[in-house]
Amino acid sequence: MINLNSSITLPCGAVLTNRLAKAPMTERMSNAAYEPIPAHEHLYRIWSETGSGLLITGNVMIDKDHMESAGNVFFGDEAMIPKLKAWTAAGTVNGNHLWAQISHSGRQTNRFVNPNPKAPSQVQLNKLLLFGKPVAMTHHDIEKVIVGFRRAAKIAKASGFTGIQIHAAHGYLLSQFLSPLTNRRTDEWGGSLENRSRLLLEIVKECREEVGNTFPISVKLNSSDFQRGGFTESDSLEVVKKLSDAGIDLLEVSGGTYEKVAFFLGKDEKTQKESTKKREAYFLDFAKQVREISTVPLMITGGFRSYDFCNEVLASGECDLIGMGRPFIGNCDRIADFMNGKVSYLENPPIRTGFKAFEDAAEAGYYARQLINIAEGRGLKANLNPIACSMFIVTHEFKKAREKKNR
Repeated sequence: MINLNSSITLPCGAVLTNRLAKAPMTERMSNAAYEPIPAHEHLYRIWSETGSGLLITGNVMIDKDHMESAGNVFFGDEAMIPKLKAWTAAGTVNGNHLWAQISHSGRQTNRFVNPNPKAPSQVQLNKLLLFGKPVAMTHHDIEKVIVGFRRAAKIAKASGFTGIQIHAAHGYLLSQFLSPLTNRRTDEWGGSLENRSRLLLEIVKECREEVGNTFPISVKLNSSDFQRGGFTESDSLEVVKKLSDAGIDLLEVSGGTYEKVAFFLGKDEKTQKESTKKREAYFLDFAKQVREISTVPLMITGGFRSYDFCNEVLASGECDLIGMGRPFIGNCDRIADFMNGKVSYLENPPIRTGFKAFEDAAEAGYYARQLINIAEGRGLKANLNPIACSMFIVTHEFKKAREKKNR
């Protein structure tokens, strides 16, 4: 019977030693040259030693002008490969896989990095006044994105990463192209779903040509945007079919954007299906639909917390890998025992300020601070103030952006 400790062979032939994956979480720690620092090595060594079969990095970016965070690592210069090798060596000490999540933030580039980022169309993101009005991409801009993803895949492989994940979820650039709310183009890159998915599929094709047939390529895809008029579940299922035909090795399902942060807070109690409330994971209902149309290995991230439920889902075939994010911060020292069944539940209480407008920022800031604390050797800090956490992302981004501009 398949369980957390069962191995899995991906379509490309790569073998993951077990079914637990550390899901991508942005690290926000690069130096002024956009390079990884010793804290990356320390953090990923800790995560490797948990025993998880797969670690996926947070966003590594293909364009310095379109960073998800001013603290992202930039995969655009092969001269960085030696420093990246130190990161990958630390992150694979336990024989696990370590994949680089490759991304471009598009309109979700904050003002400190770029006040007028490029995006599919001129549709501004209104969130805490952090994002400027985007400029619609030209054909040349789109071609540069394709080249950038291919270059990043090349750098990842040469640096010792054992796979890549192409980020097409959570409202970043490829997700923006997929959604009719943010993609209002009338050329071959917009309009029909075939056109809106063209960029993602072209990038998958180019990356496969670059890394070969035995190197894992994953895609992170939204089940939907959870916004009226946006990328729907039926759209997503059609894209899944296209990705299956394109020969990807793993599909990670998530959902939401910065405007509807279902992927972070996880549960909207007013709109969440009753069947999902009774179960831990947020996207299992959608996963069942994916199973009907695709045989690509499937990873579900969001909400898993109990050992028994993880094994139940794996044994039933509802998904192939269990993705966890915040437990690798708040319960990092318990993951190994969780894998062995000695710890039955990983508790991550929500962070609340009492003010609805600040809740998602407080939770994001809390886990961002704790991740950096662990990476820098300080460990978890008890009793972080939720209000202070709600301001952390803004102040941290301003500081990191200023470091790079003053370099």
